Amino acid sequence: MLEPPSITVRGLSKQFSHQAPLVLDGVDLDVATGEFITLLGASGCGKSTLLNLIAGLESPTTGTIAAPRAAFMFQDPSLFPWLSAQGNVELALELRGVPRAQRGSEAARLLDVVHLADAARKKPHELSGGMRQRVALARSLAQDRDVLLMDEPFAALDAITRDLLHDELLRVWRQTGRTIVFITHNVREAVLLGQRVLLMSSRPGRVVGEWSTAGRDAVALTASITAELRKEIRRHAA
Repeated sequence: MLEPPSITVRGLSKQFSHQAPLVLDGVDLDVATGEFITLLGASGCGKSTLLNLIAGLESPTTGTIAAPRAAFMFQDPSLFPWLSAQGNVELALELRGVPRAQRGSEAARLLDVVHLADAARKKPHELSGGMRQRVALARSLAQDRDVLLMDEPFAALDAITRDLLHDELLRVWRQTGRTIVFITHNVREAVLLGQRVLLMSSRPGRVVGEWSTAGRDAVALTASITAELRKEIRRHAA
C-alpha cells in the first residue's frame, strides 16, 4: 500500500503574463511518499513548467502545491569540467552544509551507490555520457532531499546506455526510497520506470490519462498509451 501523499497539487494553473496563453490549467496531482511516477505529453504541454512549480522555481498563477524541498536532475548533467566526479558530488555536499571532514567519505559512498566508485578521480571529459549522468544522479542524491524531479535525464543517450541507466535508477530508487517524478517523451521508458504513468494534454496542460503499471503487460500498455499520446499530439498540431 502506498504511503500518504508526498506531493499534493490542487487546481494548479500557470500563465506567464496576462497576455500569454495558459500553460497549465486546473492540474490536480497526488504523488505518494516513495512513489515513482512518469509524466508524458506533447512538446510544450507544460511538463517542465509543472516540475519547476513543484520545485518552487516558479510561482503558480492559481492553485496550491504542497511538496517538500526537491532535488532536480536535467537532461544535461552540467558537471563542472575542472572538478573530478567526486569533486562535483563534494560541491553539492558543501552547498548542503556538510562539514569538510565528512565530504570525501560521503561523496565516495554516493558514487558507490551509482556504481562509479572506480571513476571518482576522473574528470567529466574522461567519462561516457551515461557515466556523467550517474555522477549527476549522485550529486542529486547528495542534496538529501526526499523528492527527486527528473526532466528527461536520459533523452540524449543511446538506447543501450539508456536501458542500463533505467536499471541503475530503479535500483537506486528502491535503495533510497526517494519520491521520483520523471518527465519523458519515450512511452516505453515511462512504462518501464513508473509505477504510474500520467499523460498531460496539449496546452493548456492538464492530466488527461493515468495508468498503473503494476501487473500490466509492458508491450500492450506501451501501445495503448502511445495511441493516446498520438491523439494529443495531433490535437496540438491542429
